[in-house]
Amino acid sequence: MSSASSSQRLPDDPALDQIGPALSRMRRRAPASNKDLSRNLVLNVIADAPGETTVGGLAAEMGVAQPVASRTVAACIAEGLLRRAASQSDGRRTVLELTEHGEAERDRFAAEQRAAFQEITAGWPPEERLQFARLLVRYSADAAAWARKRAARHD
Repeated sequence: MSSASSSQRLPDDPALDQIGPALSRMRRRAPASNKDLSRNLVLNVIADAPGETTVGGLAAEMGVAQPVASRTVAACIAEGLLRRAASQSDGRRTVLELTEHGEAERDRFAAEQRAAFQEITAGWPPEERLQFARLLVRYSADAAAWARKRAARHD
């Protein structure tokens, strides 16, 4: 452990043991069907990727086997949410891109999630709602960076 991380060590609070279960409950209670959740995850992974995304890269990012990602991608292509394209850096590779319909679906789902957040936190003071939203976005970004570092160490 680095000195920076050890100097910021959290106190031993039982709430810290509830982070994983709480995140799991948040995902299970998202205002969408399982189909919407899977599609939204795929669309967000591809949109948020720093470069081109292949089915294999998508599978790795989602933490699923490649056949699972392939089936989900095939369904998204059939629904007009994604398209396959030749890589700009290596024409032999096939990459995934969002279509206009895919972008619109991603926006629709984000709007649904915002509305749910506003309903769920309606009893919170406005400054707490905004602080929680900012911290959740920050946590997500830091978790992605952490996962990339771990993956690089294991390669």
